[in-house]
Amino acid sequence: MSAQIKWVNALSTLPSLEAAIAEVVTTVQQSLSTTPDLGIVFISSAYASEYPRLVPLLLEHFPFQVLIGCGGGGVVGIGDRGESLEIEANPALSLSVASLPGVKMYPFQITQKTLPDLDSSPSHWCELMGVDPQENPSFILLADPFSAQITDLLQGLDFAYPSSVKVGGLASNGAMGGQSGLFYHASGHSGPSLYREGTVGVALSGDITVKTIVAQGCRPIGQTYQVTQGQRNVILQIAEFGQTTTEGESQPTLVALRNLLQTLDESDRVLAQNSLFVGLARDEFKTDLHQGDFLIRNLIGVDPNVGAVAIGDRVRPGQRLRFHLRDARTSEDDLNVLLGRYQLEQQSGRSAVGALMFSCLGRGEGLYGKPHFDSRLFQRYLGDIPIGGFFCNGEIGPVAGGTFLHGYTSVFAIFY
Repeated sequence: MSAQIKWVNALSTLPSLEAAIAEVVTTVQQSLSTTPDLGIVFISSAYASEYPRLVPLLLEHFPFQVLIGCGGGGVVGIGDRGESLEIEANPALSLSVASLPGVKMYPFQITQKTLPDLDSSPSHWCELMGVDPQENPSFILLADPFSAQITDLLQGLDFAYPSSVKVGGLASNGAMGGQSGLFYHASGHSGPSLYREGTVGVALSGDITVKTIVAQGCRPIGQTYQVTQGQRNVILQIAEFGQTTTEGESQPTLVALRNLLQTLDESDRVLAQNSLFVGLARDEFKTDLHQGDFLIRNLIGVDPNVGAVAIGDRVRPGQRLRFHLRDARTSEDDLNVLLGRYQLEQQSGRSAVGALMFSCLGRGEGLYGKPHFDSRLFQRYLGDIPIGGFFCNGEIGPVAGGTFLHGYTSVFAIFY
């Protein structure tokens, strides 16, 4: 029988960096009898002045082949009673470690200058990442929000590795301020361990599978529409999907939206004043669209003169869309739906060994009014899986076969 993957998370909220590291090291050593190959660390921005010391201190205890991580406005980890904790406004250090027999690791540290042009062939992207697409790798990406050109990177990776999972998040500071930081160590790497720009990460291939849940925190309202006229990010005219989109049935987007709002109850009409979004269907061939099949984008402006609506993404004629609402209740409902669906799909599969959570700074206690909400709902459905993570400036995860940068989202990566 081959050796099994072992995955452990340890969390500390001690205010001293040395004491926090000592605590997570002790927890890991008590839970893991083998030498860990991979380390993933998330650290509160309360420790920002000590970021340069983090990786050297961890390497004194564990000879990681690969260690990646970043700073966050809050971190997620497992408490001493086995429950998940989301620490948002206090010092915290979350360390996930894994022993990965049968798994190949391909670490990378990318700067804006090293990114291939979007017109480059897939081979240029594969050369950058150092892994062949035939190995079907899964990617964990941690990026600086200001210098990573993350949208270009995701497009390039989807181009070169169309069947691969890509997950991660953008480093954040939260209310405590300080500079963001990216942490990187790999065997044979002679460069620094702290970076202030670009992207760090690792690709995993071999005896490991990564599943994802992308909870965008919205629920759909009304019917599905189809864009009949659009330019760049402006939706000029739409028609109800399923109708023959003749000129007579198409109408200005703002007119259709106003008509839709009149059908809502009072509470939803009030919510729509500040929490209305547009969901774009990403799968052109899927006819039966459900919650989670839409990529949620901000509604950023309207033009009453022509009845147009502008959103935070490009649109094209023929694309399907649906309006969505978001608040604490809809975020809870959305995550319940997705976790329940995932649980049913995985009933006959292998047990998960570990998980990572990448959650927006706009979620957490500020959204729900109570702490630890998303991670504990995750545990309720999937059990006591070691989970680590952080609160991001943007979340990376797949929707309908493509990888996107999200907002107000919780992305879960589940490792088998």
